[in-house]
Amino acid sequence: MLKIKNLSKSFNNKKVLDNISFDVKNGEIAVFLGQSGVGKSTLLRILNNLESYEDGEIILNNKPLDLKKANEEHLIGMVFQQFNLFEHMTVERNITFVLEKSAKKNSHDAKLIAQDLLKKFGLLDKANLPVTELSGGQKQRLAIARTLSLKPQVVCLDEPTSALDPMLTGFVANNIEELRNQNYTVLVTTHDIALIERLECTIYLMDSGKIVESTLSQEYFAHPEQYPLIEKFVTGK
Repeated sequence: MLKIKNLSKSFNNKKVLDNISFDVKNGEIAVFLGQSGVGKSTLLRILNNLESYEDGEIILNNKPLDLKKANEEHLIGMVFQQFNLFEHMTVERNITFVLEKSAKKNSHDAKLIAQDLLKKFGLLDKANLPVTELSGGQKQRLAIARTLSLKPQVVCLDEPTSALDPMLTGFVANNIEELRNQNYTVLVTTHDIALIERLECTIYLMDSGKIVESTLSQEYFAHPEQYPLIEKFVTGK
């Protein structure tokens, strides 16, 4: 379980995260919903040791989490909004390179792991192609596979549909649900309503660095009137 307690972060004396708290169990999806600039991506960047924070506590599996150690041990993985793939490398090399450099795997073992992941994500036939020849959806699957190669306990996806054709939202949702089925703790930031309609998740609506309303997705869609702030965001009214 990932537990966040009273996390705060400021930029230039402006609160970007303001005393937020939440829990996400293994095999659960937490979706952070809200407009750009409300602190969603900053939260994920903090968890991946890409930003510092001023106050609060991060606990993983009932132990305080040292983010530097978590980074070194690859406990938390990130799938970036623009994928951040190595465009000059082949599909397979995108995974083997990370395994060799970050996990200190030898080339033989790295190749076996990469091929197994590419097979699971339907990309094995693309292994020797340059990344530039992949579609947007294929690039995202590769980015997820590369993240999973380091065996994180928590997987973060930042705006996973923003760089894709809207028609691919269903495929993205399936990929995220599969992570949940594999017992990962999954955190997703989005402002894409179509995505949360397809996920079994907990919705956290953020505004001005705060979590202003939260509920299970199935509860919201069954009784939207009970969650006026989420409903206002979803309907735009």
